[in-house]
Amino acid sequence: MNIYISGQGAFAVQVAEALLDEGHKIAGAAAPRLRKGWSDESNAMSWDRLRSWAFPRDIPWTDSAELRAMHIPDGVDIIVAAHSHAFLGRYTRARASVATIGYHPSLLPLHRGRDAIRWTIRDGDKVTGGSVYHLTERTDAGPLAAQEHLFVPPGSTAQSLWREHLAPLGVRLLLKVVADLAGGRRIEVPQDEKMATWEPAMNAQPLFKPELIALPGTASVDGSRWALHAQ
Repeated sequence: MNIYISGQGAFAVQVAEALLDEGHKIAGAAAPRLRKGWSDESNAMSWDRLRSWAFPRDIPWTDSAELRAMHIPDGVDIIVAAHSHAFLGRYTRARASVATIGYHPSLLPLHRGRDAIRWTIRDGDKVTGGSVYHLTERTDAGPLAAQEHLFVPPGSTAQSLWREHLAPLGVRLLLKVVADLAGGRRIEVPQDEKMATWEPAMNAQPLFKPELIALPGTASVDGSRWALHAQ
């Protein structure tokens, strides 16, 4: 399969290498221009890891902040979002002839949002997992293609849970879904919206919208939708 990968950091590189090992082709990559906290464009050490990985392999790279449909080359079968914070719009997703999928480190629809693992630790969850889903207009809300749970080891931090458990699980689940799609097996299980939770990014200011507070006798309001648009 011809795959375009949008992501960042070590996880995106692990996914890209695993896809190559399975015989797939990486047709292009979108990643942040620089690693977080760096500012020197002339220093290749400051480049995001996925960008650095793509450069010596002559894989076309696009700054993920500027990613649009025109950057996706012809002939792409699947777009894979691997730790991507770029929003992939409908025209961009439509450039993939088969599917656009992403990995989220939670048991969706639980813990939608950018800081799912940190909220898992903060809330003291005993069980978590990973989900591969089809990207839609709603963040982290598309139909599920694969999901697997795991127990949170005692004493876990957000970093250890991601590095030792959820990142390897994400690589494996993405490979499984790509293999399914390559074999003509397309799985789409709708998420249960009644079970959905959304947590804001932990470094964001608290959301205050008094108009979302329902008065006695009035219909309840789904504030998570407003929180989504406020990010």
